Amino acid sequence: MPMRLLFPCPRCGRTGGRRGRPRRRPVKVFADRAYDHDKYRALVKAKGIRPVIARRGVPHGSGLGEYRYVVEQAIALLHWFRRLRIRWEIRDDIHEAFLTIGCAIICWRRLKIHALC
Repeated sequence: MPMRLLFPCPRCGRTGGRRGRPRRRPVKVFADRAYDHDKYRALVKAKGIRPVIARRGVPHGSGLGEYRYVVEQAIALLHWFRRLRIRWEIRDDIHEAFLTIGCAIICWRRLKIHALC
């Protein structure tokens, strides 16, 4: 069982949203056709998370790509920074610092393009 499907974000904290006790789990998990198996669906559903998994054998166009594209685009943008493409640092905190700087540069460039900055 891929652990990424059960725990999509192991370090994720509370998710924002409604009033009351804060959620610690996401509402939905998006996955591609590789995870289309009843066993995976049942495991995710047992955790109280709604699985949104593309079905095998069904033509494309389920709309799942709209959400996945954002994540894949962000990872592709981070790979433009050579230091993040291949991890050279041994310590996690240094790598996380470079990752934070890379995300800040990407956000700044996007804001600059849309004339918000």
